[in-house]
Amino acid sequence: MDVQCEEPQRVKVDPFVQLRLLELQALDSAVDRLRHRRSTLPESAEMARLDGLVDALRDAVLRAETEVSDLAREQAKFEREIEQVRTRKARDEQRLASGSITIPKQLQDLEHEVATLARRQSDLEDSELEVMERAETAEAELASLSRRRSGHLADREVAEAARDAAFLEIDAELARLLAERAALAPTFPADVLALYEKLRASEGGIAVGEITRGRCGGCHLDLMNNEKSALRSAPPDELVRHDECRRIMVRTGESGL
Repeated sequence: MDVQCEEPQRVKVDPFVQLRLLELQALDSAVDRLRHRRSTLPESAEMARLDGLVDALRDAVLRAETEVSDLAREQAKFEREIEQVRTRKARDEQRLASGSITIPKQLQDLEHEVATLARRQSDLEDSELEVMERAETAEAELASLSRRRSGHLADREVAEAARDAAFLEIDAELARLLAERAALAPTFPADVLALYEKLRASEGGIAVGEITRGRCGGCHLDLMNNEKSALRSAPPDELVRHDECRRIMVRTGESGL
């Protein structure tokens, strides 16, 4: 493995400029980490989870609401029928008690109708009671589902507030770092900056790394002895590249060469 430049003609860059490339890389890496953090906040994941729970409850709540509404209409219908039967029975009972009916056949028919109405009222009241019991169960289920949904929505509000607070913190730090980068980037020669940007785009955001204790700071591979020898013999102003990862390597006092 050889230490070489990408271009046939070796690039000459002042050693102090090379050191500032490490500063630029540190800024860009910090920006990348912040952007990744912003896109993967646990609060955002929690919001998505809670949204899923609320969505899962939506159909169940709608069904429960429909059942409660249907049972309320059914109960109201029974109440109207019971009231009609009760009114008619009371009227017939009043006629019986008044003594105005003296013909035995009419009296017998009226007594039969009162008895029939009494049975009808009893049947309707039993049916109404059954509907009321079903309605009580349906209302309890709806209340339970609504409480769960409200709890999820409240938790989502908490997660959203925490996410927004994290966004504010991250965005403020991003603005600071990007301002530093905007001031630093134009200080590099155009060809060096272009090479740096090209490498960042092709090498996962890492274009340059410091050689530390005989190891490439870009790919973290240990350099062989012949590579170290080539680096020692390279002029300080030569921009060196690692043959393995193609990234720029910057020599410092900690390089261990």
